[in-house]
Amino acid sequence: MKQLPNLAEVLRDTFQTLIDQFVEFVPRFLGAIVILVIGIIVARITALIVRRVLHRVGFDKIGERLNDISVVKQLKTEIKLSEIVAKVLYYYILLIFIVQATNTLGVQAITEMVSSLVSFIPKLIAAAIMLQVGILLADALRQAVVNICDSFKIASGRLLGMIVFVFFLVITLISSLAQAGINTELLESSFNLLIGGVIFAFAFGYGLASRDLMANILSSFYSKNKYREGQTIQIDDVKGQILKIDTTSMTLQTGETTTVFPLQILQTKKIEIY
Repeated sequence: MKQLPNLAEVLRDTFQTLIDQFVEFVPRFLGAIVILVIGIIVARITALIVRRVLHRVGFDKIGERLNDISVVKQLKTEIKLSEIVAKVLYYYILLIFIVQATNTLGVQAITEMVSSLVSFIPKLIAAAIMLQVGILLADALRQAVVNICDSFKIASGRLLGMIVFVFFLVITLISSLAQAGINTELLESSFNLLIGGVIFAFAFGYGLASRDLMANILSSFYSKNKYREGQTIQIDDVKGQILKIDTTSMTLQTGETTTVFPLQILQTKKIEIY
């Protein structure tokens, strides 16, 4: 008959093993705590120094430029790049010390997880810089479109500018996500289909709605050397003196009244110059 193990001996061996493991773990745990405390101190001091240096050299002026963008104003938030950079640097340094602390503990799973976070932060910083530059570029293009539309007296300049801004902002966002290592193939294909349909619909509708306006603008280029203010001309049965010529219309003084003609009429009607 097989002899049963001595229960007291089994319990004694189990407790001895637990005690040995505990005695071995305590120094490693205390070492990890010391490393973590040192990391918090180093991270805070470094973040504080970096924030003050960046603020003094005027790094926050870039953030002030971002705060002037209408979309950012609507979010009712204030961007201070010195604080953002300091905070990112604080957590980056802290994660490095956490990796060393987990190595001291000997917990491989936690070490691998924190190491992946540490390697992800540089990609995140590069993506953030790309996004910031993209927002500034998109806002500059938006303002350029608005100015061009204002110069040609196009009423929907703000709408066109916002469309351009959103278009380049989405492109920048997708590129930033790709820089951060996030798969954006599905997002890119969906955006391409969406933007293609929107551009086609908008171009078709806007082209029909503004064809007369574009005809007047083109007519101003062809006719600007033929007519000048102060001339007396006759268009069909209307005779008068030219008071004003802009990009879309011509104003005539006809007796006691004034008459406004669209410029495209200069290409389709008989004009007599006196």
